[in-house]
Amino acid sequence: MNRREALARVAWIMGGAVVGANLFLEGCTREAAKNVESLFEPATIDFLGDVADTILPPTSSPGAKEAGVGAFIPVMVKDCYTAGDQKTFVDGLSALEGSAKEKFGRKFQELNTDERTELLAAIDKEAKEYQRNRTGDDPNHYFHLFKQLTLLGFFTSEVGATKALRYVQVPGSYDGNYPYKKGDKAWAV
Repeated sequence: MNRREALARVAWIMGGAVVGANLFLEGCTREAAKNVESLFEPATIDFLGDVADTILPPTSSPGAKEAGVGAFIPVMVKDCYTAGDQKTFVDGLSALEGSAKEKFGRKFQELNTDERTELLAAIDKEAKEYQRNRTGDDPNHYFHLFKQLTLLGFFTSEVGATKALRYVQVPGSYDGNYPYKKGDKAWAV
């Protein structure tokens, strides 16, 4: 499978197009902005993992944090995002922390699960409205980028592919008429 196919399948799983898809197809060769280096600090990776775990919490399969999404995100932002999207993402993390303090009077990581979910649901609603109304020159909403990276990181991780999806290391021939039973997991790509 080539990169184009993999990206198309991940986009299908995520329910839409991936921001910066052409970057993934061309290869990750962007030069990182200086403010991206803060994403690689252990405390920030833990924070990213907690936010990702709120988006994709553990259920019958492990959550995003266990899949290592917190460490995946900085690499993708640094290597594959434009300087504008890098700035949007880093500034957005500060905005997320500010929203937690404004709404609950505490940092995001000090919130309980219900408070984290409530906060991210409100930010997600804001991001969807922003993305719907943005023009081609407007930057992406940071939470839109964050959700995409969370889903991409999770479903391309070993944990996501083997525990959340059905996985066959060496698949057999293609069967377009394979019976689907309600509740079956999707196949890993």
